[in-house]
Amino acid sequence: MTTGKVKSVCPYCGVGCGIILEVSGNRVVSITGDKEHPANFGRLCTKGSTAAAALTESGRMEYAYKRQDRGAGPERVKIDEAIRDTAQRLRAILEEHGPDALSVYVSGQMSLEAQYLINKLAKGFIRTPNIESNSRLCMAGAGNGYKLSLGADGPPGSYQDMDKTDLFFVIGANMADCHPILFLRMMDRVKAGAKLIVVDPRRTATADKADLFMQIRPGTDLALLNGLLHLLVKNGHTDPAFIARFTSGFESMEAFLEDYPPDRVSEITGIPEADIRQAAGWIGGAPEWMSCWTMGLNQSIHGTWHTNAICNLHLATGAICRPGSGPFSLTGQPNAMGGREMGYMGPGLPGQRSLVSEADRSFIEKLWEIPKAPFGRMPAAAPFPCSRA
Repeated sequence: MTTGKVKSVCPYCGVGCGIILEVSGNRVVSITGDKEHPANFGRLCTKGSTAAAALTESGRMEYAYKRQDRGAGPERVKIDEAIRDTAQRLRAILEEHGPDALSVYVSGQMSLEAQYLINKLAKGFIRTPNIESNSRLCMAGAGNGYKLSLGADGPPGSYQDMDKTDLFFVIGANMADCHPILFLRMMDRVKAGAKLIVVDPRRTATADKADLFMQIRPGTDLALLNGLLHLLVKNGHTDPAFIARFTSGFESMEAFLEDYPPDRVSEITGIPEADIRQAAGWIGGAPEWMSCWTMGLNQSIHGTWHTNAICNLHLATGAICRPGSGPFSLTGQPNAMGGREMGYMGPGLPGQRSLVSEADRSFIEKLWEIPKAPFGRMPAAAPFPCSRA
């Protein structure tokens, strides 16, 4: 029986707040914020502070159950028996039909260790690429956008940047309701003098705190982002030295941006031209600025392009990979980013590697001490039409 205090992580949103569980007789009796945790420093929102009720609520399945016959009711069995029976059934399918007959579906609610192990089970033992995560729906756009723009699916920034930035550009995210503790951290910086731009079709609780709220017509975010870059280029608010050293292809950007003058962008987005010019001026004049976005941009057939366009703004201004600046995608689950690092989406392998790369496969095969072997049919690029990000 466990009694005392146990450190853990809040199971709700993507902020990843540290919590301390007060446990008595293996039962959670209360939850407080962990003052030593770098994500929240003891703060908790309503969801986190009331999580104890969900952990102790009756109705949670505490035992394994098995249907002895199809259509029969479930009967309680020992957990060891359930694990053994499941393994035997999966093994029989594997031996009869091959690795491509098995698939695994996981989520960003799992721990880093569990994500690593399930990916190793699928790709290292079963030798199937058919593992997918619910992160495909919410984060594929951001992940693929990062890969195309920056070479890897890793946000180039951290929460600490929020304490140093001069401007927040929040688009497609209602942080006040969906990432409350991160929102409070952002507002601490706003109270210290940083500006806040919010782009959203709705006037949200986050928009109510903005210095500039841009109420955009749904589905026109890409035009706005390209229009902002158009103004940054026209106003001389780019960093030519950074562009020359760290980017490629920018020489063709100006011709592309000619299709996005502020008057046309205003017509497309429904945002007043003066506000578009104001936003571009603030971004161009900010010593450090960071962008935050989530499902409002990701869950779109243009999701990847949205992330590309945001990265373009940061690369053009050189506001990336330095304290207080960077394109910072927000996840929806507590360990969605960890799962992406572990490669649990489609052809991924741990450490930003991929099955489609012979070098990456060889590295992981040596690491896992498994023989070289062909994999089954490669997974589809997009399991659902709405995931064409």
